[in-house]
Amino acid sequence: MIAIAGVIGAGLFVGSGVAIRQAGPGILIAYAAAGLVVILVMRMLGEMAAANPETGSFSTYADKALGRWAGFSIGWLYAWFWIIVLGVEATAGAAIMHRWAPGVDQWIWALILMVLLTLTNVASVKSFGEFEFWFASIKVAAITIFLLLGVAAILGWLPGVKAPGMSNLTGNGGFLPNGGGAVLAGILVVVFSFFGAEIATIAAGESANPVNAVKKAVKSTVWRILIFYIGSIAIVVTLLPWNDASVAKSPYVAVIELYGIPGAGVIMDVVVLTSVLSCLNSGLYTASRMIFSLSSRGDAPKALRGISTRGVPAAAVLASTVVGFITVGLNYIAPDTVFLFLVNTSGAIALFVWLVIAVSQLILRRRMGTAARDLPLKMWAFPYLTWLAIASITALLVGMIILPDTRESLLLSAALAAVVVAIGLYRYRGGRKIHAANGAQNPQALQGSGENSPVLEESLENESV
Repeated sequence: MIAIAGVIGAGLFVGSGVAIRQAGPGILIAYAAAGLVVILVMRMLGEMAAANPETGSFSTYADKALGRWAGFSIGWLYAWFWIIVLGVEATAGAAIMHRWAPGVDQWIWALILMVLLTLTNVASVKSFGEFEFWFASIKVAAITIFLLLGVAAILGWLPGVKAPGMSNLTGNGGFLPNGGGAVLAGILVVVFSFFGAEIATIAAGESANPVNAVKKAVKSTVWRILIFYIGSIAIVVTLLPWNDASVAKSPYVAVIELYGIPGAGVIMDVVVLTSVLSCLNSGLYTASRMIFSLSSRGDAPKALRGISTRGVPAAAVLASTVVGFITVGLNYIAPDTVFLFLVNTSGAIALFVWLVIAVSQLILRRRMGTAARDLPLKMWAFPYLTWLAIASITALLVGMIILPDTRESLLLSAALAAVVVAIGLYRYRGGRKIHAANGAQNPQALQGSGENSPVLEESLENESV
């Protein structure tokens, strides 16, 4: 369920309106293109994760492929991204709660949400999974009902709703009302809403059978993106004119109102709040596991590698929470200066992570030689699709430089990355690589101590070796 709902974020329900207004029905091409990049990245990550399930996921693979400095750098950048997300999502959730209970200050709701999800993560891995299961269930149920009603409305089976045919796709300026350039720009808007799909490969490291868990999660990426993203956006632009004011404001609310369902705004608030809580929950989990992995490899303070009696890296969870609390506070104290600056420093990290995943897979796969035939999960058409992914991600980074709206975010993210990489290079000057890289010549070496081993306690022991 973490894998299925991992791509259904609040950005789909809220941010898609801006993308539709920008590119019109052609936004479907943008979602398809961005989805293709994510599918390729997940397949590459899945290949490495199935061969060697690790709590540190792509950070440890970067260690093996590029050197300790790379694993150090991308691990800290990734943890930073999710810590910043904690502040953003807690504020978004608090805004919804404040609308429902205006008598309680918004910052108090943010505090309550942060404390609640911190307790969930500190309690046990099981409690994290349980909460995430139910969050995911609500999101999947909501989007499934939305899709079924949408298909019924398009076919003219829904009482009171006239079947639109192709009028909204071809009218109002056509399928590409603002030209192909708007679609290319739209890719940069929608691509970041897919970030988070990789969480499943990190969580799989703590499952009973990580290899099978990774294989199932990665293989389901294709239909998840096709159905949840492209399918739901297709329903929006088919049922409503792309330039309708209600679409730009909240496309899903507009469609629910078209269905004739009362309280569309409240329904969407519940779904968005669920998505926010899910993101908070998984963001805290992911940041803490990455920090734990960094600590176990000597790239973070030793105190953060402590594990509670329930098998939880409690110190890493609390450290992530403390910084998360600080970002929430900054969002209320200085939202347009300090907090905005911090958010912008994380703006392009998703693309950096995907680029490192692609390059790491390219190197590790070539290093394995003929032994790659025994991998439990393989990248398609290697190395051609790997190079296609690298070229696509590079093009997206160039696009961020060209577009004024994303230029500042890229420059600040690049500046932060340059600082972190410089620290990593200084720490590991001389190009030393972890010992595991020398054993990465065959799948057996990559698999470590077996597919049932990577619970946190054993992961710590293996990584220390």
